[in-house]
Amino acid sequence: MRARIGHIRFLNCFPVLYGLRALDALPDIELVQGTPAQLNRMLVSRELDLTPISSIQYARNAEDLLLVPGISISCDGRVMSILLFSKLPIAELGGKRIALTNVSATSHVLLRILMERKYKLEAEYAVTEPDLDFMLKEADAALLIGDDAMHSSQRANGELFVYDLGEEWKDYTGEPMVCAVWAVRRDFAETNLEEATFIQKALVSSVQYSLNRTQEVAQAAVNGSSFSAQFLEEYFSVLKFGFDAKLKQGLRRYYEEAHSIGALTGVPSLEFLEV
Repeated sequence: MRARIGHIRFLNCFPVLYGLRALDALPDIELVQGTPAQLNRMLVSRELDLTPISSIQYARNAEDLLLVPGISISCDGRVMSILLFSKLPIAELGGKRIALTNVSATSHVLLRILMERKYKLEAEYAVTEPDLDFMLKEADAALLIGDDAMHSSQRANGELFVYDLGEEWKDYTGEPMVCAVWAVRRDFAETNLEEATFIQKALVSSVQYSLNRTQEVAQAAVNGSSFSAQFLEEYFSVLKFGFDAKLKQGLRRYYEEAHSIGALTGVPSLEFLEV
């Protein structure tokens, strides 16, 4: 059976897709595109075999999943696409209502960690569609991710406080933040190890291809978007696509912090596909 592979339909995954197409690295496989939340659900429900998912989702399903080595979507400070838009300074959001985008999972927990652990604040949270104007009609702050966050940041008129949660996490922990990981179902890997290994190598080589050509990739990504090539080149340079020891340490810290606020029942070990 042909592997069913997911792909995040945000610009943060465009370098992966660009490399795959340029290298024709997975010629016989059709990628299933979706938001992180959609791909999370599809992997858990066995509709996908291997896909990028919210990093918190691996922790919640570690008994069924393996991490794919060598690839993630991470940042070491500024991320540009996980943003909190607030009518008030973040230190004044205690007891206030915060609207959360419904296309994410990792960022929900990240914001709670920062609010409870860094700022020592409790807030009321509501999950909603990722529309900034709508969100701020009913809430004092709004969390957006991906292209939605970047679009909103470009039209923010200075009346809102805007917080980059990658920067906030770095300031709080000193660690990088792993926003998304690629994961494979254990049962698929056990029965299709050769294919899973082939896919891992294709993903890693495709990312490397694109990272060596960020200007070219940014220019290609302009089509169909409202961002400039200069903005996208900066964005792709800010993101980290590897999965080295430093990023693994940052991910462990995130899981520890998530456990400390009750978002996880335990801290999982990081178990990887053997390639």
